[in-house]
Amino acid sequence: MTGLAPLHLPAPEHAADWLAARRTGLLAEVEGRVADLRAAGTGDPLAVLRSWNDITLALSDLTAVGSVYAQVHPDEAVRALGDRVVQQASKVSTELSLDPGLYAVFAALDPAALLDPAGRPDPVARRLLDRVLRDFRRSGVDRDETTRTRLRELDSRQVDLGQQLSRTIRADVRSVRVTPAQLAGLPEDWIAAHPADADGLVTVTTDYPDAVPFLTFAEDAAARRALRLEFLNRGWPDNDAVLRELFAVRREVADLLGYADWPDYASEVMMIGDGDAIPAFIDRIADLALEPGRRDRAVLLERLRCDVPEADTIDVADSAYYAELVRREQFDVDAQQVRRYFAVDKVRRGLLEVTGRLFGLTYVPVDPVEAGVWHPEVATYDVFRRPEGEGSAPGERIGRIHLDLHPRDGKYKHAAQFTLAEGVRDRRLPEGVLVCNFPRGLMQHDEVVTLFHEFGHLVHHVLGGRSEWVRFSGVATEWDFVEAPSQLLEEWAWDPAVLETFATDEAGEPIPADLVARMRRAEDFGKGYHARTQMFYAALAYDLHAREHPDLTARVRELQGRYSMFPYLEGTHFHCSFGHLDGYSSGYYTYAWSQVIAKDLFSAFDPDDLFEPTVAARYRDTILARGGERNAADLVEDFLGRPSTFDAYAAWLAR
Repeated sequence: MTGLAPLHLPAPEHAADWLAARRTGLLAEVEGRVADLRAAGTGDPLAVLRSWNDITLALSDLTAVGSVYAQVHPDEAVRALGDRVVQQASKVSTELSLDPGLYAVFAALDPAALLDPAGRPDPVARRLLDRVLRDFRRSGVDRDETTRTRLRELDSRQVDLGQQLSRTIRADVRSVRVTPAQLAGLPEDWIAAHPADADGLVTVTTDYPDAVPFLTFAEDAAARRALRLEFLNRGWPDNDAVLRELFAVRREVADLLGYADWPDYASEVMMIGDGDAIPAFIDRIADLALEPGRRDRAVLLERLRCDVPEADTIDVADSAYYAELVRREQFDVDAQQVRRYFAVDKVRRGLLEVTGRLFGLTYVPVDPVEAGVWHPEVATYDVFRRPEGEGSAPGERIGRIHLDLHPRDGKYKHAAQFTLAEGVRDRRLPEGVLVCNFPRGLMQHDEVVTLFHEFGHLVHHVLGGRSEWVRFSGVATEWDFVEAPSQLLEEWAWDPAVLETFATDEAGEPIPADLVARMRRAEDFGKGYHARTQMFYAALAYDLHAREHPDLTARVRELQGRYSMFPYLEGTHFHCSFGHLDGYSSGYYTYAWSQVIAKDLFSAFDPDDLFEPTVAARYRDTILARGGERNAADLVEDFLGRPSTFDAYAAWLAR
């Protein structure tokens, strides 16, 4: 990719005009290329696939920037335009996928004619043809015109509803007002950043940099409960109606395409392969986690009873606070003391150093004006792959990344990696955006772990962005594998030797290794009930898609009672802020599925030397760099030298 230039983004004040012009140009390009493809017909199979690749790239270019701007741009008008751009790109994609004439072009191609320059069968090109034909069939291209028309309508509506769900969650920032005395227990820097207003009260919002510390450290139980209730009611009541319609749309799509239900349709292209396998997997994890979950919940309840002797249960309004007390009192880990070692700027630099060393990369800062970032706090880096054995030479530029790490009004509320540009070998540099909502000062260690996790997606996007085919570029594996590389990278945020390279206090003293060991033991506390909570989320995502429910809140209550170790909080409507119901749809189980694989992948690394170059390079080149060019199970088997098993995960959960 030597010599390729990254995107030239506009200054924030010119973003609307730039995006509108880009939309016009790319839509015209797609129209022209589709016309050329129709005219060429079924000629050289590779030429046909390359034409389709060009069309796919143009649509990806349109969708990617539109989606990023819709989620992060500070100007509401630009965010709204980004949503419209994504809608238009989706509409064009749907029209093409339902075009019988285009489908006929690909159906007539002979896979045996897909050869590499040496005249040998080209397995990646053949895989692409297979995936293209499958995509056409899954869109309903072989249905009658009436059905195709309805599928077009449903696809458009599904995009609209997903965007509406996300907008409502972004906009619905709730708060409680408390007295300064009710801030007892919170870190001093947090209190200093939250002065009282003219009425003598402090506003605490449901945004993560406010909510996470408050729910973890605030001693006032009533205030914690009030904030937790607001947090769980974000998006209510508007998103209840949105979700009802979204589920109905998806059920109708699955029915029109001949599937038993939406999970059956969605899982066809996953590693799991079968919708019925999802609840079986959920129950397997839930069963494994039951005894560890009960054990640790009993510890929480016992500690709660020291303060509230009559308590007979503990719920999520108190669980984070009492888990912190248990870690402090029984494991000698005080999260407020741990925070001293994790200033956000040091963590960011350390993350780049760690992943640079692990994957043979160099990150070079880019001037914000040159980068065209949408907000002054966004940090941009060009990513270079260092040549083997050539010291500190930066090597070849292979991508660009943007780190948008702090909250602001109108911005996406969680943590995720967004594609800004798909990489294509010798044509396009991959670019990605890390969107998070971390504090601007000190971070809790679990936030550091989250940053490592999300950066795992970003580095996967860049390292995997060297395929000839857009369809296989970057994080293009089966959806229930995409979390595995990110969950694997979390392990480096727990290693004492790694942490001491960047986790230092104000005096420059590195975090003590014995403290990290205690942190790790403390982190193991609660993993059983955390796993059960994840299975509650997974069961909810599956169940709400699999069957219709007259009362979504009632079903939330039922499933929480079945899977979670903590009872339902009366008057809450968690599903309305569960944004994964859009992107992950029925497949939230993928976090646990990927974690099983991640624990197995980690077993190949030397715990005494996580940077051992042979293993690190093999992992980088065998899994990350391949993108979606092979099935995920095959990539894992290539790396491990055997099929993946459940053993490492089960051992971790049991210990």
